[in-house]
Amino acid sequence: MKTEKKFYEMNHEERLSFIVSRTNLTKKEISTIVNQVLPFENIDRMIENAIGIFSLPLGIATNFVVNEKEYLVPMAIEEPSVIAAASHAAKLSKFFGGFKANASSSIMRGQIQITNLLDIKNSTRIISRNKDDLLRIANSRSKNVKALHLKTRILNNDIDNKKMLVAELYVDCKDSMGANTINSMCELVGPEIERMANCKVILKVLSNYSTERIAISQATFKKQELGGPDIVDRILSAFSFAFSDPHRAVTHNKGIMNGIDAVSIATGQDFRAIEAAAHAYASRDGKYRTLTTFSKSPKGDLIGRIEIPLSVGIVGGISSVHPTAKMGLKILGAKSASELACVIASVGLAQNLAAIRALSTEGIQKGHMKLHAKNIAVAAGATGKLVEIVSETMYKQSNITLDSARTILQGLLHNRTYKSS
Repeated sequence: MKTEKKFYEMNHEERLSFIVSRTNLTKKEISTIVNQVLPFENIDRMIENAIGIFSLPLGIATNFVVNEKEYLVPMAIEEPSVIAAASHAAKLSKFFGGFKANASSSIMRGQIQITNLLDIKNSTRIISRNKDDLLRIANSRSKNVKALHLKTRILNNDIDNKKMLVAELYVDCKDSMGANTINSMCELVGPEIERMANCKVILKVLSNYSTERIAISQATFKKQELGGPDIVDRILSAFSFAFSDPHRAVTHNKGIMNGIDAVSIATGQDFRAIEAAAHAYASRDGKYRTLTTFSKSPKGDLIGRIEIPLSVGIVGGISSVHPTAKMGLKILGAKSASELACVIASVGLAQNLAAIRALSTEGIQKGHMKLHAKNIAVAAGATGKLVEIVSETMYKQSNITLDSARTILQGLLHNRTYKSS
């Protein structure tokens, strides 16, 4: 009986055909993946002083089941082993039904900095009394994204120890990331506050620290699938190291962001905003800690959990103008921003589980360097079949360096035993 090929075993055409069979991508969209061509006028509209495109490899993570729905997850990243590791960890989670995830809300804050206040308490009362009018002004330009609340707080200026007032709009971004709309709202409301409170308004901008927009994902990994009770204990010990030491925690969280950033880039999200919020959230108790936690179930299986702020969207932003980002969202098939956040958080947890398991057992380099060896072989000048031969030889010799690759390649070419195609 013929067994179905796994995704990583397929050639390029077979992978594209598989994606088409699982999604409703058009031939034009498939062509976008293959050719990666954008007209210069499109690029020139996106950024200033444009000269061309910098491409990243785009791959698919498989085996992801989140809230009982299976996903093909697009990931844009140049680092080898990341997609394979995430796919493997997702497969391990399937024994207990995959990932259970939720995204708390789609609320984000816009901030208006208020200074030069003669009577800060009186200014606070004036803003509070006029809150409804200010919200009407904020909402005058947007039909879908709505400012729901306006709150003020007195902030101590740590530079000169003076007080300043911050007015904050709480905006329901729904299925958008919301940055541009929130910034516009703040710029509408700022001058009104300045006028009514006889003060000076400086900054009028959103906060990317989206603490009202938290995504949580959890999965249980069977101890036997991980390698037994000893491996579970080793993973828990490795986690305790990362949770307790910021130097280790940074690298631990970098592994999480390998997955989160890769999906974010592939679906047109602002991965820089996501990164900044994630690392701030990791420090919320005053010490930089892990974004994931691990514990042991009563039966000895491993429970992994991630909690992270995720401001993402499926409408607006770059995903509305960049064809590959648009196609990435289509492959994923998320119907809402909260669904997208649930998947992204789950990928972060899977990525972290894979990394911490490898680190606490055979070490991270075994799988990573096997894939990296191909890049070294290409850098040494190998082409075609020689790439595989040179990389495999280096891996077997445990000497994955550019000098080693050049020596092996020169020997092969000298012997004329192999052809490069």
